[in-house]
Amino acid sequence: MTKRTSLSEAVQSIPTGAHIGLSGFSIARCNMAFVREVIRQGIRRLTVSQCVGAMDTDMLVGAGAVDRLIYGGGSLDRFGLLANVNAGIETGKLVAEEYSSLSIAFRYLAASLGLPFIPIRSLAGSDLLSRIQERSGSEVAFVDDPFTQDRWLVLKPLVPDVAIVQVQACDDEGNSWIMGPKWDSGDQVKASERAIVIAEQVVSTEVIRREPERCVIPGLLVSHVVELPYGAHPTSVYREYDYDADRIEEYVEATQSRDAFNIYLDKYIYSVKDHGDYLEKVGGAEQMESLRADPILGY
Repeated sequence: MTKRTSLSEAVQSIPTGAHIGLSGFSIARCNMAFVREVIRQGIRRLTVSQCVGAMDTDMLVGAGAVDRLIYGGGSLDRFGLLANVNAGIETGKLVAEEYSSLSIAFRYLAASLGLPFIPIRSLAGSDLLSRIQERSGSEVAFVDDPFTQDRWLVLKPLVPDVAIVQVQACDDEGNSWIMGPKWDSGDQVKASERAIVIAEQVVSTEVIRREPERCVIPGLLVSHVVELPYGAHPTSVYREYDYDADRIEEYVEATQSRDAFNIYLDKYIYSVKDHGDYLEKVGGAEQMESLRADPILGY
């Protein structure tokens, strides 16, 4: 059975209340087409984990799809803060568990290795650790090193039900290249029960094998493969296209009020049939081509 499927079918595999891990980082390699489809399908009560909070998570939170967020802070880079996430925290509508980005990466690493816990030094003695410990259900503890008897802070593994990862290229089985910054994507996928890969292009396995060092995600961990050019728009994908500053600025302006954001959701999600229809609404082929990455510089 082929893993190739439509975005709509891939999203339909995610149940209400699932824990999803997102690969986005600020305004780079975000799962934007994916979150628009999640919102369109009305999936709710999600838990989202993300090493650094990004535009994809902020949009999901603003649409009311997320109950719980596990993250290491974040922003929209030079465009500003995660306004929807911050508003959700302030109003109490969002349960936010903030760690350092490194400790989120460590929690994914622990799960990817099948460890019951993982030691970390960087949180010890910090105000952030104090806030983590104050939360009910805190997922940190202390253990004694059996060799030195030193006291170690340890973290519980983080295991999403589904990892959603945006990649430059993959084959039909989901063996995926990530070029440029990989961040925690490889460990996040290995930590999860399964993964959905959204690729700018699907190529043959022979092509993937030519440069195996680029293959960050093995296909055996992937349940769905979606070929979707410009799937991260308006954020960027290294070596594929730059971010769309005008569209991000429009998003930021819309997050300044509830009414404005509802209008934004209607314009770009609820009144839009699919990803192709969305691309036409934001300028079509001419606009997308203007964002194409320089083949030498990669951005």
